[in-house]
Amino acid sequence: MYIGDYLDRRCVYTPDGEAMIDLGNEPPTRFTFQEMNIRANRLANWLKSQGIQKGDRVGMIALDGMHFYDAFFACGKLGAILVPFNWRLHPKEIHELIQKTTPKIIFYSTEAEPETIANYLSEKKDSPSLIPLTGSGNSYEHIITQGNEKPVTCESLTENDTAVLLFTGGTTGLPKAAKISHKQVMWNTMNNLLADILGTDKYLNVFPLFHAGGLFAFTIPMLILGGTIVQTKSFDPEQILHIIEEENISIFAGVPTMFQMLINADNWASSDLSSLRYCMSGGAPMPVPLMQQYNQEKGVVFRQGFGLTEFGPSVFSLSVKDSEQKAGSIGKPNFFVDAKIENIETKEQVLSNETGELLLRGPSVMSGYFENPSATEAVLEDDGYFHTGDLAYKDEEGYFFIVERLKDMFISGGENVFPAEIEKVLYAHESVAMCSVIGVNDEKWGDVGKAFITLKPGKQDDENDILQYLKDNLAKYKVPKSVEILEEMPISGAGKILKTELRKMVS
Repeated sequence: MYIGDYLDRRCVYTPDGEAMIDLGNEPPTRFTFQEMNIRANRLANWLKSQGIQKGDRVGMIALDGMHFYDAFFACGKLGAILVPFNWRLHPKEIHELIQKTTPKIIFYSTEAEPETIANYLSEKKDSPSLIPLTGSGNSYEHIITQGNEKPVTCESLTENDTAVLLFTGGTTGLPKAAKISHKQVMWNTMNNLLADILGTDKYLNVFPLFHAGGLFAFTIPMLILGGTIVQTKSFDPEQILHIIEEENISIFAGVPTMFQMLINADNWASSDLSSLRYCMSGGAPMPVPLMQQYNQEKGVVFRQGFGLTEFGPSVFSLSVKDSEQKAGSIGKPNFFVDAKIENIETKEQVLSNETGELLLRGPSVMSGYFENPSATEAVLEDDGYFHTGDLAYKDEEGYFFIVERLKDMFISGGENVFPAEIEKVLYAHESVAMCSVIGVNDEKWGDVGKAFITLKPGKQDDENDILQYLKDNLAKYKVPKSVEILEEMPISGAGKILKTELRKMVS
């Protein structure tokens, strides 16, 4: 019985293969698949001794590290459900999410923010058991080094049972918890395999493991296929460049802001990145000048990807050969994904080059939102199509392009304005390092654009320079009414620009 017990199955083939390098320890800790499997069995046995059964939730509030993988694989063996919480949320928000998902046990790391959250939760009468991962008096290290390593399986587990609850970004109110089934995990692995990851690859993960991009975009599929994960605790540009060279990393993924930060690192010029087969960019279109700089200076080529928590997350891929000629495209659907564009008003499927909402169908879709049937019904149709909330179009050759999130589009003087279109023009400016555009209220036009940018080192352009550039390159109604130059952008743990924080600046 191997549904959920991925490590034990992997050990049938490559028990002594290098599975994990945890850079959160000094020196980094290395694990084979057999060693990871023993750790997972020990934790599963301990969780079982604490009364954790199939369907019970086990929480995690921690910076990235081996403990996430211990918990994921241990829960898989038991049929329990891992619930990783975003430690960047306010403790009150996390408490509300805990009340909704009711984990029986929560592991937490003792770094400042997670420990602050744990201290807050410990004062609540309805809090679950809180288990520290480090520090004096904790038992975790003893559990995974000295515990009972007898194999653990859940005979009644099926592919439709939930493996993980992952919280969505949430545009209004608290994030929703997407139910990620074991079936979704496996079909996502298949989509990754056919989109060019190999069991011989070595992947450097910098994304938070409480996000789909961190846990499932490459990491779990790579381990299932027998590759190696190199796991950071947080994103440090200088460290990333050093590790790519030192560990002969073959795949690295990030968002455009991360790739810009790497170029600005002190050791960029001296770094050898020749081990990379490719870099994967996601979260936003990768600026062509940035791709060209990587290729010209380091010989690095790019693929573009697209995914979301509720589906995959490996949904679309743009190949290396298309990365420049189809710049801005998310590519074509991965092998086991069906995609279509639907008119927002008529709900009819649109023709090529017509913008509408992107809908997806396939076996890597979520099972629904945890204990939220109304929210599930709002996005999942009876025929299996999932509403992404993304505006997109498909060209004549079958390549898809994301135009904008429905929630980010604004109407100015009766015209639809897509911030992503303005941002694409801004990124072509030689002085712009990062940018983001939002809609703000205006008495005359309803909404107008406001652009936020950061400048590349040594550049002296002011707001008027940027506005004139936009007027020279955009239709008048698309030109933002104002530009604000920031010292730094508000960035999420996944490396994306936080438009919610930018909106607070003008509220």
